Amino acid sequence: MPIPIDGAVCYTANEVADGLGISRQTFWRWRKERKVPIGRKYRDRLRIFTQTEIQEIREYANRVEPIDPEARDQLKLFNGTP
Repeated sequence: MPIPIDGAVCYTANEVADGLGISRQTFWRWRKERKVPIGRKYRDRLRIFTQTEIQEIREYANRVEPIDPEARDQLKLFNGTP
């Protein structure tokens, strides 16, 4: 359930992970490795995230990268090039 704080709507780490379809363990690891925003503590117990932070996490979660960096033709499938 969203938490309104000073006019901003924030979500817990569990809500973010569930909403993006990623496991809590994966989300925790990404935060630990600083690949995504780490959030803020709310009342010393919850990690919360703003909509902007959630968008950054969504972009990271949905990124597409080539498996082999040397195979430049590999991403043609995703960018519509024959």
